[in-house]
Amino acid sequence: MAGSHSPMASPAHVIHPTSGTRGIGSRSLLPIGLIVLIGILLVVGMLSLRIGSLSITTADAWNALFHYNPDVYEQLVVRTLRLPRTIYAIVVGAGLGLSGTIAQAITRNPLADPSILGVSSGATLAVVVAVFFFNLTAPYQYVWFAFAGALLAALLVFIMSTAGKGGASPAKVALAGIVVSAMLSAWTSALLLLDRETMDVVRFWLAGSVAGRNLDTLYWLAPFILGGSAIGLLLGHQLNVLSLGDETARALGMQTSRLRAIGLILVVVITGAAVAAAGPIAFIGLATPHLVRSIIGPDYRWVLPYSMVVGAILLTSADVIGRVVARPAEVHVGIVTAVVGAPVLIAIARRRTLAS
Repeated sequence: MAGSHSPMASPAHVIHPTSGTRGIGSRSLLPIGLIVLIGILLVVGMLSLRIGSLSITTADAWNALFHYNPDVYEQLVVRTLRLPRTIYAIVVGAGLGLSGTIAQAITRNPLADPSILGVSSGATLAVVVAVFFFNLTAPYQYVWFAFAGALLAALLVFIMSTAGKGGASPAKVALAGIVVSAMLSAWTSALLLLDRETMDVVRFWLAGSVAGRNLDTLYWLAPFILGGSAIGLLLGHQLNVLSLGDETARALGMQTSRLRAIGLILVVVITGAAVAAAGPIAFIGLATPHLVRSIIGPDYRWVLPYSMVVGAILLTSADVIGRVVARPAEVHVGIVTAVVGAPVLIAIARRRTLAS
């Protein structure tokens, strides 16, 4: 995605994995930290089963998982409503966290994530097109449209950002992503205004939500999210080398264009499936890698698995917050992440390293 003389970031933005591990301390603590985060995810998952318009005890939630009795109303609520949305939040959050990390790594752009790069907007438009023109209303039907839309949007951002002198740069990639996202969002709005029935089908999905989802749908989508994530976890060493700069990576024998192509495909596959499952959910992919790197340092061999767990924690927590802030009504998780994530984007954009 970058020419031999036009790396996608200045040296100030290069992450040096050999510079040591920050924040968490010794490398021997990294596995322990990951285990602790998984424990936190389990706690948040249990809160997701308990908290809502109907308060449920930990005992009822536990029994609903391991000693299910459909005659107990609280256990029925957990099994049919809260367990599916909790699983959705964990799977989608993990995928978005990892895809955001890969997007920032392959572009060497700290502002990159699937939504800012236009991938989410492309997938969203494609899904609306599937509903509008082909009357496809089930996620397993329109997921292929989401993949195609995400890929076309990513290619369009790449073409725009590499045009002109100097090739791609972090600023050009971000600007191209913003322009493409705005354009695709406008087309999406136009289609929705033309057909009220399409609006009725997708309006809740467009807000970004994991509520009211059926696990049967996730069976179609989870292989793309988890399979893509499993492949992404294997790229830690290569991303460490790429973070040293294109020229250094090529001198070490790496095919940087091939690595970026693989990374882009993974971002498209994971994000396309995540958007099909839960709608466009912003800022999880942007905030997660920054949070993880600030805690454990820049080694992608650990940043990638940490990002999956932290992304799952963030999205599940946002879903729980959405149930609490407007009781007895609920706020969609996509709205919660946007409200919380906007200040994060502003803070990142104001960082001195970006200004330089």
